[in-house]
Amino acid sequence: MRSWYGRGKSLQVAVTACCLVAFILFGYDQGVFSGIVNNEDWVEQFNHPNDSEEGIIVSCYNLGCLLGCLINFFIGEYLGRRKTIWLAMGVVIVGAVLQASAFTVPHLIIGRLVTGAGTGLKTSTVPMYQAEMCEGKTRGRLISSEVLFTAVGIVVAYWFDFGMSFVGGPIAWRLPIAMQIIFAVFVIVLVFGLPESPRWLMNHGQEQEAMDVLCAVYDRQPEDEYIVTERRAILSAIELEDSVNKKSFWKIFRNDEIKTGQRVLLAWGMQLMNQVGGINLVVYFVPTVLKNNVGMSSQLSQILGGCIQIMFMLGSLLPAFMLDRMGRRRTMMIGSLGLGICMMMVAALLSQVDKPNGTSYASASVSFFFLFMLIHGMSINSVPWVYVPEILPLEARTKGTAIGISSNWLWNFVVVMITPVIINRLQWKAYLIFMITNFLFVPVVYFFYPETSNLRLEDIDLIFSRGGDPVKQARLMAAEIKAHGYIQNDGLIGEKEIESVNVEHV
Repeated sequence: MRSWYGRGKSLQVAVTACCLVAFILFGYDQGVFSGIVNNEDWVEQFNHPNDSEEGIIVSCYNLGCLLGCLINFFIGEYLGRRKTIWLAMGVVIVGAVLQASAFTVPHLIIGRLVTGAGTGLKTSTVPMYQAEMCEGKTRGRLISSEVLFTAVGIVVAYWFDFGMSFVGGPIAWRLPIAMQIIFAVFVIVLVFGLPESPRWLMNHGQEQEAMDVLCAVYDRQPEDEYIVTERRAILSAIELEDSVNKKSFWKIFRNDEIKTGQRVLLAWGMQLMNQVGGINLVVYFVPTVLKNNVGMSSQLSQILGGCIQIMFMLGSLLPAFMLDRMGRRRTMMIGSLGLGICMMMVAALLSQVDKPNGTSYASASVSFFFLFMLIHGMSINSVPWVYVPEILPLEARTKGTAIGISSNWLWNFVVVMITPVIINRLQWKAYLIFMITNFLFVPVVYFFYPETSNLRLEDIDLIFSRGGDPVKQARLMAAEIKAHGYIQNDGLIGEKEIESVNVEHV
């Protein structure tokens, strides 16, 4: 077992630090182009792209991310978590070099596609690695911290772009792009000293090394009751998943006894909600929106855009500390409702721009961009990244996570592609589209998405294997935990495995 960071807390901190830096890079990648597309030297270098061309240049990154998820679907389970993260960082470095050295649009697009492929590999692996290396009662907070650091990366990118805008010349946009390399190298160094996921090891027949990793992560001995229970839970989950036909290539799309196909669809839909609510209208294009729709100057638009991103980061603090208490379902429903109201108010206020006192209405709409980013950081931005790896069974987790995260990048591409066009041509009506999608998410989550907070990854299989409505089963399991401190065995697995379904006290 490889570990440079000792045992127990120090090793857990190292795992979390590696995942957090990877997500700072993710956020930086997301935000860095927002301040570049209005840079005079960049515009001149790439022949003054119109709104459609700008949408293609910016959104092709998301096609690369989709490609990265596809690559992970085929090779991720073979490579394991650590090697996939290494590969992702190497691809990001190559892409950053290509982008920073670009002099033509095709060159730039290829660089963004390559960087995106690395990001797709990274974002479909890092949350899964974190989820498999922590306890159920802290999983939500730890993965939400990754999302918080995504917001940190976006803020860093925005303000770095703003500072470099005063420098002028090609370095004003080439240096911010090249900075991605620093974060990627740091992740590569950290991963060298980290162990592989114990769940991946056990699923590939390396039980002794998996036990060594479990003991190191939790700083316990092999005979410790907690380690024994963890081992039984993992092996029981593997046995349960292997008992249904798991040999076909298309196994993850089948609605077998543990509803693998349904769970993959839930993961895909959850990441759709992360994107179709309008977040990337704000992340990528808020300076353009403030300039074109609200009527602000370029410099003021960029300053306010950076401040709006800070709200995103501040909002992400709440789930980083409280998501396991807040719950996944309630957070998603309240967040979607709040985002829908924000988009409704932006549309209503901007629709009055041509009326008397129109400037006042337009200025008032800015406050709802601030509120939108605060609410998004508190809710919709965090839950999908936690929910996707935890809702999936171990056997299908690598491929299922790749499919789930691919939804993020597919819809990210769609939104980023159409946003420059709709904000220029539909004006205030564009925001009504996102108002409707956010309101629709509330009943979708209520009726179809079970609660997964505070359960071991292995115990989530029981939500689906017990039969009936998974949302109702999750409620019953929560009641069992509250009443007894563990999930009651109902005979779906052997009596000798009863200890394998015990869960931590909530």
